[in-house]
Amino acid sequence: MATVNRGLYVVMGVSGSGKSTIGAELARALGIDFVEGDEYHPAENVERMSRGVALTDEDRVEWLRSLAARIREAKNANTGLVMTCSALKQSYRNVLRAEAPELRFVFLRGHRALIGERLAGRRGHFMPPSVLESQFGALEEPSPDEDAWVCEITQSPQQIVATLVAGASA
Repeated sequence: MATVNRGLYVVMGVSGSGKSTIGAELARALGIDFVEGDEYHPAENVERMSRGVALTDEDRVEWLRSLAARIREAKNANTGLVMTCSALKQSYRNVLRAEAPELRFVFLRGHRALIGERLAGRRGHFMPPSVLESQFGALEEPSPDEDAWVCEITQSPQQIVATLVAGASA
């Protein structure tokens, strides 16, 4: 049986791409901690987003620093971690990666129409569908030199997680 890499992962993408679902399942499959990045947002950010106001780079600074600190804790403890974070821009990913150069990003890529449908059917989340356009506007897909794993969200969550676990085990 192959040994599973209990590494550090950030599941990224726009709102509605499936970060929480994929992240939680990946962490469970790898037997490592799961961190919902949205829970680290300051209350002001959540309030802004719930009103449909897109966050600025400045709004995200404290949030990204908090996530980076959690990544550093996992690295220093030599434990695995799967974290969700939109990580829309390369500069955001660089903040997170500065704490652990081995950090692996998993980009959940999907078309606006599919994600819009998902958001329209989602209940109980603070992020309204109206923010989707600003998220796609800010999105900088990972460049080849970032070595992110790219997953198309047309696949089922089970297929995506199986592919990721196979990659982590390689």
